[in-house]
Amino acid sequence: MRLLFLGDMVGRSGREAVFKNLPSLIDRWNIEFVIVNGENAAGGFGITEEIFNATLEAGADMVTTGNHVWDQREALVFADRQDRFLRPANFPEGTPGRGANIVEARNGARVMVTNIMGHIFMQPTLDDPFRCGEKLLENVELGRDADVIFVDFHAEATSEKVCFAHFIDGRVSVVVGTHTHCPTADHQILPGGTAYISDVGMCGSYDSSLGMDKEEPINRFLTKIPKNRFEAASGEATLCGIGVDIDETTGLAQKIAPLRMGPILENVLPW
Repeated sequence: MRLLFLGDMVGRSGREAVFKNLPSLIDRWNIEFVIVNGENAAGGFGITEEIFNATLEAGADMVTTGNHVWDQREALVFADRQDRFLRPANFPEGTPGRGANIVEARNGARVMVTNIMGHIFMQPTLDDPFRCGEKLLENVELGRDADVIFVDFHAEATSEKVCFAHFIDGRVSVVVGTHTHCPTADHQILPGGTAYISDVGMCGSYDSSLGMDKEEPINRFLTKIPKNRFEAASGEATLCGIGVDIDETTGLAQKIAPLRMGPILENVLPW
């Protein structure tokens, strides 16, 4: 089966680029399952239910998040009723929403998507991501309970992302890193058959500081004194993501390739 993941939507520019382009990409490449990280979609900080629903209407099958999941307080309310909305699975027991779910792809495959947040340099500090991943895979086995297992590992440290992917290599279909908003060039299929990339990048303006208007971050580096709040950059967005072909018999990856579509960065298409 063919799967597409799009990195963190940042602000209006990022989400409108996704809404505009995703339907045609699904048709063009016969994509059977789409996941979008939406944690920066509302002005760069969190996501609203309206934006979440619009992301599904554009063609996403699941929306993942990360450390900004609760920045829009309404997410604490709608997380429980939206079964295609994921917050990190390693939040403490009793946190609203869910960290993993199994949904049906366009080809009928059972796809489990989970969202896990790293420890290193991340706030808030959540439960051990490695133990969280292990516990999830004790209950859902690739091939038995799900035909595809996809992990959005939302973390800062590349070493933590790489080690987590090797830790569960062969037991899941794909591990993608999110959070740093800068696409990496290490996409690969690990020895056990799991597709991996350290960071897919963002869907947002790269004429920016990680999707934010440049002026205030530069001011804070120079003066150490906040002058204004961070605002999402309004320039034309680049879509960044990853395309994966998955063996329908084994659930393991056959191909992984980057997507970059838009200004500034070199454009690359996965298919």
